[in-house]
Amino acid sequence: MTLAESVLWEHLRSLDVGTRFNRQFIIGDYIVDFVSQRGGLVIEVDGGYHSERQQAENDAIREEALEQMGFHVIRFTNEDVLYDIDNVLQQIENYFNE
Repeated sequence: MTLAESVLWEHLRSLDVGTRFNRQFIIGDYIVDFVSQRGGLVIEVDGGYHSERQQAENDAIREEALEQMGFHVIRFTNEDVLYDIDNVLQQIENYFNE
């Protein structure tokens, strides 16, 4: 795991949203960073290379495939996790409270 993934994992393990998260979880042909199977939420933490055109296209294909399997995908950048973790956690909590 990257530093940002490790930081988020520590927070997800203690987040009280009524579900449990798994990390580096296989869904179909993909390995996702984090997933709540009961909540149907996939969380991806993206490094800088995800802004490159080809990677962005691959991410869009991957996200569409995951959504077709019934998952909702939320993406955060490494910087979001490392420098604005409260906002990241609030967005995750909002997903489960809607």
